[in-house]
This record gives sequence, C-alpha cells and structure tokens, in this order.
Amino acid sequence: MVTFNQLYHARLGSLKNAVDDWTETVKKLQTLEESASNGMLKKAEKADWAGENAGITLPFVKKTAKEFGDAATEAESIRNILRDALAEFKTAKQNLTKVVEDAPGKGIRIDADGTVSHQVHPDRRSKDYDGPEPTEADFDKVRADIKAALDRANDADEVASRALRTLVGKDKNNFSGTDYDSLKQAGRAQDAQDAKAAAKIAAKGDDASAAEIDRLNKYFKDNKGDQYFAERFALEVGAKGNLGYWVDMGDASDGSHLASDNREEIKELQKNWSMTLAAATHSHSPAMEQWKSDVIKSGDDVIRSRGSSAYGFQVMSNLMRYGSYDTKFLNAYGDAVVVAENKMTHDGRIKPGQAWSSGLAPSPRLNWDGKDLGRDPMAGFMEALGHNAKASTSFFNSSIDLTPDNPSDNKKVDAFKYFTEERDWPGDTYEDGFGNKYGYDSLGHALESATTGHAYDAAPDGLRDARTEENAKVMQKVVSFYGSDPKHMHEQGIADSLSKIGTAYIDEFNRSLEQESATAEHEVENSPFGANKDGRSRFGEEYDTALLFTRGDTVDFMSIVAQSEEGHGQLSAAQSLYTASVLDAAGPEPTTGKIDPVDLTDAKTALRIGSEAHGILDYSRMGQIDKDFEKDSEEYNKKVAQTTEWIKFGAGVAIGGGVAAITGGFAPAAVLAPLAVEYVGGAVETYLGTGIDDLSEKYAKKGTDLLKEKSDDLRDEALLMGKDNALIPAESYAYAPGWSDSNRNYVLEELTASVKNSRIHATEDPLPDPYEAED
Repeated sequence: MVTFNQLYHARLGSLKNAVDDWTETVKKLQTLEESASNGMLKKAEKADWAGENAGITLPFVKKTAKEFGDAATEAESIRNILRDALAEFKTAKQNLTKVVEDAPGKGIRIDADGTVSHQVHPDRRSKDYDGPEPTEADFDKVRADIKAALDRANDADEVASRALRTLVGKDKNNFSGTDYDSLKQAGRAQDAQDAKAAAKIAAKGDDASAAEIDRLNKYFKDNKGDQYFAERFALEVGAKGNLGYWVDMGDASDGSHLASDNREEIKELQKNWSMTLAAATHSHSPAMEQWKSDVIKSGDDVIRSRGSSAYGFQVMSNLMRYGSYDTKFLNAYGDAVVVAENKMTHDGRIKPGQAWSSGLAPSPRLNWDGKDLGRDPMAGFMEALGHNAKASTSFFNSSIDLTPDNPSDNKKVDAFKYFTEERDWPGDTYEDGFGNKYGYDSLGHALESATTGHAYDAAPDGLRDARTEENAKVMQKVVSFYGSDPKHMHEQGIADSLSKIGTAYIDEFNRSLEQESATAEHEVENSPFGANKDGRSRFGEEYDTALLFTRGDTVDFMSIVAQSEEGHGQLSAAQSLYTASVLDAAGPEPTTGKIDPVDLTDAKTALRIGSEAHGILDYSRMGQIDKDFEKDSEEYNKKVAQTTEWIKFGAGVAIGGGVAAITGGFAPAAVLAPLAVEYVGGAVETYLGTGIDDLSEKYAKKGTDLLKEKSDDLRDEALLMGKDNALIPAESYAYAPGWSDSNRNYVLEELTASVKNSRIHATEDPLPDPYEAED
C-alpha cells in the first residue's frame, strides 16, 4: 500500500533507470532470438539427424530457440509493465504535489501523513486575520484529490506487482513467454482470471465452504468499481446461474448450513454481488446486452432449487438493493416487472402478495440485509431506483404499457400513481414481525432520488443543487398526493423521506407562501425567493414566473410532513437557513453609512414568509402531539420540548455551491437544502458561527426547564420559543460584521417589526387535521 508520504517523496529515477535497462535487455534478447531462430534452429532443421540425435538433439535445439523467444517476450512485457507503472506513478505524484502546493492558498495545511487541517485554526486567529477561510467543501475537495492520487498510485502498484509475479512464474527452468503490451492489458488479464475464479466458487452454490465465501467476497472487494471484472463475472455466471445461485443459497432444505451459519458474510456477499452486477450493466457490449435481456426475460420464470422456488424478478430485485444500475436497463426492468405483476394479479383482481407466492414451493430467503425476506420484487427495485436518480425520475414520470404485445389497446398505468396510491404493497416477514414497512421505506428512497436528483443515501455530490425540470415534475406529484391526506404519509411510514424531499424544495415553498391567494399559480412580482438566477428558473421557462405549487398545496404538504418529528425538525432547520441566505442575497450589504428603508423591503419579506412557514410547522407538530399523547404525561411533555431542539443542527451543516448539507442528527445521509446564494454570506456565517452554540446551550437549559411545567403552559411556552426562532436569521443578519451600532439597532428593529404579526398569519391558513389511525 503506497502511503501519502511515500508517494509525495517518491524518487522515480531508479524506476526510470530500470525501464531503460530493460529496454536495452529487450533489444539484446530480440537479437539473440533472431540468431537462434534464423541461425541455430534453421541449421538444425536442415541437418540430417539420425540415431539418438534425431530424438534428443533436435528437440533440444527447438526448445532452446523457443526459450530465447520466450525470454525476449517476457523481457518486453516486464519493460512495458514498468514503463506504464512509471507513467502512472509520475502522474499520481504530480497530482499530489499540486494539491500540497495549492493548499496554503486556500488556508489549508496538509501534514506529512496526509492529514488535512486549518493552516491557522479559527480559535488561534488574531482579530485582524485576513487570510483565506476554507469551507468544508474546500476540505472535502483536498481530501478527495489526495485520495485520487493515492488510489491511482496504488492501483498501478497492485496491477504491476501481480503482473511481474505472473511473468516470473513458478517454473525456475523456463521463461513464461507471457505477453503484456501495457499495464492496462495486464489489469484486464487479471480481471478475467479473478472473474473466472469467482464464478467457479459461485458454481458450487451452498456446497462452498465458509472460506470460499470469504474468498468470493475478497474478489468482489478487490475489484470494486472495475467494470471489466464485473462484466466478465456476470457473463461467466450467466443470467440463469446468477438467479439460481441466490435461490439455492436461501434454501435450507438440502441440509446446507452455509448461509445460516455465516449470515454476516452472506449479507456482505449480497451487497458485493449487487454492486458488481450494477457495474456490469453499464457495459453495452453485445454479450452484456444479451445478458440484460435474458435477466428480464427470466423475470416471470420460476427458478427452482431442491426444496424452494422463486420468480426471477423476486431474485433479481434483491440483487439490486446496492449500486447504481444502468438507467436504460432499470427502466426496461421496471416496465417488465409491472407488466408481469399485472398479469399475475389478473388486472388487480388478486393482491400482489398472493400473486407472487402463487404456485411456488416454500420461498427461499432472498434478502440478507436484516430487513425483510425479499419476497416482494418491487422493494428491491425501488432501492435500485433510489440509487439512480436519472432512472427513478424518468420512471415516475412515465406511463407503463401493460400489454406491450398489443399496443393498440392503449392499456397503460401511471407509474407514480400505481406505486404510491393504487398498489396494495404486500407484507413480508422481518425481524420484529410481519408487514410492508420496508416496501414503503424503499418507495420513499426512490421518491427521494426522483425529486432531488441525488441517490437517497449519497454524500452531497460536491454540495450542488441537482434538481431539474423532470425532478420538479415528480415533486409536483408528491406534493399533490401526499398533501391531499395525512393518512398517506402516516400509514406508509415515509415521513423521513418526505422530510428530505420537502427540505430540497424549501425555496419554492417560500415562493408559494408569498402569495396571499391559496390558488394563485404565479409568483408575486419581483419575488426574492425561488431557484431563479437572472430571472430564469432552473425548472424551465414556464416557471420564470409560474409557481411549482400553489400556496394551498404548499401549506397542506408542509403541514402534513411537519406532523412528524423528522419533518418538523428538518423543515424548520432548512427554513431558517434559507431565510438567512435570502437576507444575504437580497438585503443591503452591512454598512456604516445611511440606510434607505426601501432597501430592506426584500429582507422584511424574507422574514415575514419565514415566520409564517415556522408557524405552519410548529402548529402542525403541536396538533399532532395533542392527538398522539395524553396531556401532562411524561411522553407528551418530552415531545413538546423537542419541538425547540432542531436549533442544535447548526454544527452539522456544510455550505457550498448554493446548498446547505444538513447532517446533524436528522439522517444518515446529508439532507440538501437549497440556498439563495452560492456563497456563505454574513447572515449565514453568523448563524452557523458562535451564535448558534450560545443558542443551543440556551435552548438545552430551557428545554429542561420546560419539562417541569404543566402541559398547557409548556405548549404555550414552546410556541413562543418557536416564534423567537423565526427571528434568529434577522439577528444573525443584524449582527453580521460591517454594521455600525446605530444601523444594527435600526435593522433589527425594522426586521423584528416585520416578523411580529407574521406568526399570527400562519394560524389563518386552514391546516390539515392531525392524523388519527382508523380503528
């Protein structure tokens, strides 16, 4: 393993000399080969051999001549491997050196072991420090560039060392004659060898040993992301072999305990296998196109083992839970599995759960991740969509032809409506019981990627806003459906996903809330909100002035999502950040000069709408708590007090490229909230600076005190604190560096006055009733 220090200080002169020496050796050996072939061998072949010489000497001469040829080939291969390795090491070192040299200009220090830190830590800066202040995005970029350089060097090192061992071989008396014209060719040869070895283990099914499963996992991990290896493995195993393996592994009727005794290893194998096949689907070679077609055609085939069976779609969907599968393949697969389900349910006359178990032997265990057993093929398919935003977006914007063999009958189903509203999601056995919660959970993941443009569990992709017009079309469907009745979110249990989805559109929600009319379809003229840049919307020309959602739709959706603890916390955090960013973008720059009151108009608007939004969120959450818990109970008081704790998120936010990545306690993956600016302005900096720490301490103590109060008093106090929270962006803006004391007081007074009555306005909107489960 090449370390940071080794690569940065690497002296490549010796390797360069080795390449030159082997080049000379190749020339000499080629000369000897030519002499042996055209001289010694030709003369030996023309000689009139008789007796023992005919059976011994001539074959010896031929073998010797061949060895000269093999030696020349092996030497040339060694030279080629060393030459290409040198080029890779040289490029990797140059890239690493550039990262190190550029880091101080960004205010970043890189230690001898590659550790990245502040050049001057914020706590040790003088008051007049005016040097660079790196953002978290800057640190992430430097770390990523270091990793890329090290990965390049290590990849070259691993391929080269393995190739050289292969060239030397185990036969001390013969040259191998292995021919590598490049490091890349050697890598591909190694991939093919690994794929064949992995396929041999897979062919054993559950007759393999635990050690072989470990070895199979190692093949996958060592070749992670290697498309050529992935393709070779997929083709070696075959479409039907791939499906048969997992049915066999989940069938304990043949007496094998391999899977049951090694659950963690099989869980890891499922993930590694899935990611390998995902990489393979991105190949468009004729052989892989046929493989993909065969997988889809096998979807409604029954795949049998000794004592169990499953449909091909059930098996394959469980191998889609990880990795990003090819978009075209996923969409074709999705259409096919919906068509199959429609046939099996006889146009919906029987339930999917019954259809997918009809006519089968006992179902094998197909999913090993600790959730369900994998009987519903739609769950795994939804997970696959959740990892490919392009595929999920196009899928949920599509209609599926249910009778592709008869296109003239126009028998279609809307994909979004089918999966969110019409489909009766089947239950499955899981660790804590039986139900369909994991199916809906996967649906939520797919909707996240379809609306945000990011894989649902991905780290922020360079902290950028990836939303497109097509994403917005899915979002309009989400807002319309899930905002129409609280039961959809609560009964499906996808509040966590809808929270992340709502956070990603907080700018457009603010744009809608600025309208007084609940049904208006166009923005207030010159609105400071929305994803507009230079007056143009990222969602298409129509939305330069048109709203994605009406005020009424926005109030309904935000209110319903905020009934959940996750929704209230995430949307509240995103709202405060967004309001602060609008103040940075639309408010006047901090100054010691005279302020024109007109210049504060957009700032006042931002705070007014932000206050209304917080009111909607707080009153919705309180209403749900009132419905769910008995007043004066310990649980009731705890939940009310928690409505103020979202403020603690501040330390978990990273800013960059016009996006806030909220990571503090809300979700395993970052929740991306759009901002009104592409930089961190004074209000946002102050909000995320020392002020947020002071507020966190204040609210932590206040929350403890609140628990001692009676429920009615507690509720009133919490709502008052919510009102105070709406002022935090205003305080951050007013206390940003650059204001004179008199201007700061004036700005804070003006902004506070604009917020004062806005909270009340939030109660004028008819909010959806809290959810109450039916008996």
